[in-house]
Amino acid sequence: MRNKFSNNHPIINLYKKKSITSKIVTQMLYGENFAILRRYGNWCKIKLHTDNYVGFIIEKKFAKPSKPTHKVSVLAAKVYEKPSDKAKQNKKLTFSSKICAKEKYGSFIKFENQWIKTKNLKPINYKDKNIFSKINLFKGIKYKWGGKNFNGLDCSALVQLFFNFNNKFCPRNTKDQLNYFKKKIKLQNIKKNDLIFWKGHVAIILSKNKLMHAYGPLKKVSIMNINYAIKRIEKTANLKVIGIRRAN
Repeated sequence: MRNKFSNNHPIINLYKKKSITSKIVTQMLYGENFAILRRYGNWCKIKLHTDNYVGFIIEKKFAKPSKPTHKVSVLAAKVYEKPSDKAKQNKKLTFSSKICAKEKYGSFIKFENQWIKTKNLKPINYKDKNIFSKINLFKGIKYKWGGKNFNGLDCSALVQLFFNFNNKFCPRNTKDQLNYFKKKIKLQNIKKNDLIFWKGHVAIILSKNKLMHAYGPLKKVSIMNINYAIKRIEKTANLKVIGIRRAN
């Protein structure tokens, strides 16, 4: 247990190499458990419990592994020093962050030595009937490679976050998501919540005609007509659809 921890910081970047100038490959949310595989000075090579992702982080003071009781169900939940709207706000926790509740006071829940509003949480075992029912929370959010939070995220993180929120496993990267979800769908049979893949890119189907994706060229999470998106990506990136999966 000595090399197992829980992240007690709002967001931690995982880098491809032991350098802050290296590529950010993903982010670790508050409450995620992880294992330190090896230490290199002030750097650690870690493995996330959520998806087995491996990367490098800067050494910090972390908490012991925890079993969360609640998860953040809004885009960004304010954290307070005291159970009061007038109290100082230290930070925000992003969607799908997890906490261990210690006590309740009025409309607030205490975790560690800080407070969060109960209305911004769901019990850890809560699941949406429609896995992407809260997808519009991220409409217009900035595109950021490796990002996984309200300040920015990439296409595969947008997918993974909703599976994780609903207590389901989902790989982090698009190529792994394509292989993980087995049920293949033809374009003419596409329906809500299907996933459509290009090399290095994925989008979530909203309806027979619309999709949503964290789209790099527009630098934000966008809703598009499906046929328009397919033609645009083929024209601008020379990429064709390589698969459609029924993931839910």
